[in-house]
Amino acid sequence: MPYPIPPPALDDETYLRHRSWMLRALELAEAAGNAGDVPVGAIILGPEDQLLAATGNRREQDQDPTAHAEILALRIAARQLGNWHLNHCTLYVTLEPCPMCAGAITLSRLGLLVYGASDPKAGAVRSVINIPGGPCSNHKLPVLAGILAEPCQYQLQHWFRQRRQGGQPNLNRP
Repeated sequence: MPYPIPPPALDDETYLRHRSWMLRALELAEAAGNAGDVPVGAIILGPEDQLLAATGNRREQDQDPTAHAEILALRIAARQLGNWHLNHCTLYVTLEPCPMCAGAITLSRLGLLVYGASDPKAGAVRSVINIPGGPCSNHKLPVLAGILAEPCQYQLQHWFRQRRQGGQPNLNRP
């Protein structure tokens, strides 16, 4: 990853656990970006902190407009648990979810959402709109935002900069 990962800001065990999983989500995002998709990675941990799903965006690879990392991770986790209620699960994602993903996350009754970078254009959890906290929501979603926000944001900006310059984005080079 070309962006230097800062040392942990806190010595808190919970923060360090969230940071560790976000680092793994960044790796998944990097793989998605190198495969031609927008670099977003998502991980879902189960009720006992077991890894249920780990994936990146696959819209281009699958030619599927719904193949966002979060949607794919929700599908995988639900299959792993044999239940679409993910109320004791945690989703880690490198970018604030869009309206489609925020709706699916809310409907899954996810236990906790942890995301890295905010999305000032399409963020549907806090930045632009708040689907989980809105009056139509059947579930109030606990959210922890900003874990490794700078590396997550840099990864996305770098990928889009490479695309605008006409090259194929390669997240392994600065």
